[in-house]
Amino acid sequence: MKGPFWLAWRQQRALIIGSAGVLAVLAVVAASERAAIVSALGSGAVGDCGVGPLTCRDPIGLPRGLDTGPLRLLGNLTMVLPVLIGMLWGAPLIGRDRELGTHRLVLTQGVSRTRWFATRMTLAAACAVVVSGVPALLFDWWWEPVADRSYGLYWYETVALEGSGPRAVAAAVFGLAVGTLAGLLVRRVVLAMGLTVVVTGTVGVLLQWAHQARLFVPPQVYVSQGAGRRQPMADKWSAGNWGYLTPSGRRESIANCPYPAGRELKECMTGHGYVSRVYSANPPGDYWAFQWIDTAVLAGLAVGLVALTVWRLRRRI
Repeated sequence: MKGPFWLAWRQQRALIIGSAGVLAVLAVVAASERAAIVSALGSGAVGDCGVGPLTCRDPIGLPRGLDTGPLRLLGNLTMVLPVLIGMLWGAPLIGRDRELGTHRLVLTQGVSRTRWFATRMTLAAACAVVVSGVPALLFDWWWEPVADRSYGLYWYETVALEGSGPRAVAAAVFGLAVGTLAGLLVRRVVLAMGLTVVVTGTVGVLLQWAHQARLFVPPQVYVSQGAGRRQPMADKWSAGNWGYLTPSGRRESIANCPYPAGRELKECMTGHGYVSRVYSANPPGDYWAFQWIDTAVLAGLAVGLVALTVWRLRRRI
């Protein structure tokens, strides 16, 4: 190891070693907590915990929940990682040398601007992938026994959509790219950190809003004929569009017949001329649609920011 890569390692090794230690601790905690959940499910201590909005009950029929608190903490940590990586890794990546003026010394040693940046960014990006990918994999593995179970964790909860899968890795690389460009442009590491928090957080909030609004993944429509049993919600993500259909296919508000079932519902539907009940929801298979769309958006933004950083470096630094 020599040249620019050796220098990049020297400057980033403290973060790399510290991150490796944190990941090791997370792996131990995840293994221990997952084993406890599997044991509780297998021992009968928690009985009726099937898929869908059921109620977990112990052997004597009393409600009992699954302990998913630590799992949610891991998901929240994974969600915050893009901001942390952008602040602590991205902002100082070039910003520290720019602030101190030491980049001039490096660039007088026969190293081009592009190579100087490429070695730093390659090492940092590889580490960001590992630092975000390992918690995302641990989350998926830990989550599997309680996925979509009552008192467990449903696939459409924010902590699951944003704390797992390839989306978490793309978000981390995006945070790194934001911090790197901010450090280059601002030339003050602390200010670059603050700018990174604002930009990364804003993009995260906008993507959460897009999920809730079903902007990229529209819900499916489920129709139940007559006043009989409607199609169960189970582990679908409701869009809230509950209502009734007339013979012509027009949808009307559920408030017109606010009865869950029984004679009252049947009489009300007959009086209004409704022929079926309807609701909109995203099935669990849409988890991957949300994941890959977010991944594409965040990865595209990251590539664009890195390209802008290279362009700025080659023009002037």
